[in-house]
Amino acid sequence: MATTLDRLGEGSRVAVVRLRSLGDCVLTTPALHLLKKHRPDLRVGVVVEPRFRAVYSGNAEVDEILPPGVGAVRAFRPGLVLNLHGGTRSAVLTAASGAGLRAGFGHYRYGMLYNVRIPRAQEILGVERKVHTAEHVASAMFYLGVPQGEIPRARLYPSRDLAGGPPYAVIHPFASQADKAWAAERFLEVAARLEGMGMEPMFIGTPADGLYAFEKYRTFTPALEETKSLLAGASFFLGNDSGPAHMAAAFGVPMAVIFAASDVEVWRPWKTRAETIVAEEGMGSVGVDRVVEAMERLGVRG
Repeated sequence: MATTLDRLGEGSRVAVVRLRSLGDCVLTTPALHLLKKHRPDLRVGVVVEPRFRAVYSGNAEVDEILPPGVGAVRAFRPGLVLNLHGGTRSAVLTAASGAGLRAGFGHYRYGMLYNVRIPRAQEILGVERKVHTAEHVASAMFYLGVPQGEIPRARLYPSRDLAGGPPYAVIHPFASQADKAWAAERFLEVAARLEGMGMEPMFIGTPADGLYAFEKYRTFTPALEETKSLLAGASFFLGNDSGPAHMAAAFGVPMAVIFAASDVEVWRPWKTRAETIVAEEGMGSVGVDRVVEAMERLGVRG
């Protein structure tokens, strides 16, 4: 039976709408790889907010990076729009795209806008367990016509190569909510352990985060493009469940990630050597010893 992708002629254009979070953007890249591997002739454009544009820069499997505006999407002239967000703004972009094929998951709002309604990931993958976000996104590609197979690691491309120098660890001590963040003094304790191993701790955050508590060590508030380069050269990553953790996983960096409210099965680091530490009784219940033991299991050393 012909699939949705079979209905697209040679050289057709596909717009993938991926608004919102950094982690979601990173975990879309395995699906983009699967799509281009199956149909390298397609011209793929990713519709993304400017603050996350760098996730896709340098990626040869993304032909165009489009701003989230109706004019830009229509000018791209997609034959297929795949909405991976499902909110009001992404629905408007999908509806106004001019595409003959408009795909979105069946549970999305505004279902009447989609003439290709994608079922649950579990149904596509033939499982009933919780699925990881990377699996969820890739399942959409399988439904559209990509043959089912292994879902690869996320793919990011740094603008600079920082590998080959002294070993360093990147620590991201912030989170989207206060109750998802481990205490600053505990991150500092682990940093001291890393320093004792001969590995330089480096703390990263945004200008709004305030890195003053970590000024004993080198601190950075890099743009996303620079964050890619910094993470790509790291020997270890430590942080809360957050977007930079997914970026580090894309580079195969060994990591320890501390989880609070997020679902580990859905958001754990994808396909890298990782230890997930779950704060069953709140972030205050996670002691430094649990993180150090996780580092030992990972074989972290300077």
